[in-house]
Amino acid sequence: MDSEAPSRRRIALVLARSLATIVLLVVVYFAAPLRPQQDVGTLVLFLIGFATLVGMIGWQLRAIVGARYPGLRAVETFASAIPLFLLLFATTYVVIDAANPGTFTQPLTRIDALYFTVTVFATVGFGDIAPLSQPARALVTVQMVADLLVLGLLVNAVLEAVRRGRSRRGASST
Repeated sequence: MDSEAPSRRRIALVLARSLATIVLLVVVYFAAPLRPQQDVGTLVLFLIGFATLVGMIGWQLRAIVGARYPGLRAVETFASAIPLFLLLFATTYVVIDAANPGTFTQPLTRIDALYFTVTVFATVGFGDIAPLSQPARALVTVQMVADLLVLGLLVNAVLEAVRRGRSRRGASST
């Protein structure tokens, strides 16, 4: 029974859960009260958020290996990790711009910050929003490096976890 492909119902459930996760994360991003600040506290909160994201990804990778359908679990991992990654940077951009207007070429609303974060992630860089202050440029540089790590390491780690999960499942059914 374990060697069977997932049912359409299970696939639909995973896709619905993934979409619900993304919607929930975006709703929290837009609803959460944010205090304008640009100090060590902002850096600490960013690092806590980043460490939480890394921990969540580690937990998800273990869950993929142990899942009945590792490929479906991988979809859920991407559906939570990538939006959370992008929203973490967007939130930080909103907070530092509100604390110090002029940090970017234009004031950032939450939509602007999310748009900017996604254009950096996608390496589109339209140029309509750009960092002006040193802290903002440093943070955008961190995001660019982290984007490469997410695209390279996360994708590789998830695919490796899927491979291990499938081989574990194959070994246990023989």
